[in-house]
Amino acid sequence: MPNVFQIEGTILLVVTLVFLAVKIFALVTSLMFTPEHYRAAGKLTKPAWVAILGLGVAAAILLPGSPLGLLNLVFVIAAFVFLADVRPALRGLYQR
Repeated sequence: MPNVFQIEGTILLVVTLVFLAVKIFALVTSLMFTPEHYRAAGKLTKPAWVAILGLGVAAAILLPGSPLGLLNLVFVIAAFVFLADVRPALRGLYQR
């Protein structure tokens, strides 16, 4: 029978992997649009988003720690902001 620490460890591993997948998806998506799309959408520039999301992926890989740590949460929130706000604006321009 697994103890509470094994269950907690498994849950944290799953959360860590999900957060990493979200950050990688946001980074790859940010690379798919041109700088002109970012300017037309009135969002932060492409190099800025790629740097933010790239640093988030690098930090998750190079600085393993709790998925609920401050640095990790900052980059996860940045990835969610990109996916919820920037990506729809860019896709709207791309489909026109």
